[in-house]
Amino acid sequence: MSSAWNASEVTPDGAAWLASAGTYPRSTLALWEERPDAPVVLPCGAVFDVVSAPSMFGRRMLDRLWDDGPGSGPVAEFRGRILLFAAPGTAQRLPALLEWEEWGARDGRETNRTGAVPPLLCHGTGDAVTVPAPSESISPTRSASRWLVAPDTRQPWLPGPEVLLWAAVRAARSAVRISIFPPADQDAKVYDVSRRR
Repeated sequence: MSSAWNASEVTPDGAAWLASAGTYPRSTLALWEERPDAPVVLPCGAVFDVVSAPSMFGRRMLDRLWDDGPGSGPVAEFRGRILLFAAPGTAQRLPALLEWEEWGARDGRETNRTGAVPPLLCHGTGDAVTVPAPSESISPTRSASRWLVAPDTRQPWLPGPEVLLWAAVRAARSAVRISIFPPADQDAKVYDVSRRR
C-alpha cells in the first residue's frame, strides 16, 4: 500500500484492524498489498458491527456525531448508504432502543411521518459487509464505495448503541428544520479525526 496516507485512506494499522475481522487476516492484507483498490467482504460481530443508514440520513447522523457528540469510528459509503462501524453488540441492541424510545419504524406508516428515523440496517454476528478498498482508486470516476472516516489505528474507538441512538434521534429532529439556504456540498465535509476518542 502507498506510504502517503490521507483521512479518506486506510492506514496500515487500520488495514490490520479491518483484516482482523476476517478468518484469514494475512490473506486479506496480502490481497490489499497487491491490489490496494480492492474492496472485500468481512464478517461482523467480533471486531465490529455496522449500522447502515440511507445516505442523507446517515450523513446527518455523522454530522451530529462530529458537531455535537464524541465523533465517530470508521465510516464508509457504499451504494448509496452510509456504513457506521460500531462496537460489537450494537446491531442487536440498537433496534430495541429505537423501538423503546418510539423512534423505530414498526410499519409502513411510521416511516412516512415527519422526523422519523428511517429503517437502519444493523449488521452483527452472522452478517458480513463489503468494506471499501484501503486506498481510493486513481480513476476520476467516483466508485460505489469509499471511506468517509478511514480506520487509522489497530484499536479504533467505536460508538455503542446509545451513542448511535442519540445521533439518530438528533438527525431525525434536524431533518424537520426548514432553511432558506441551499444545502452545502455534502462531499466537501471534512471531519477532524483528532477529536475521535
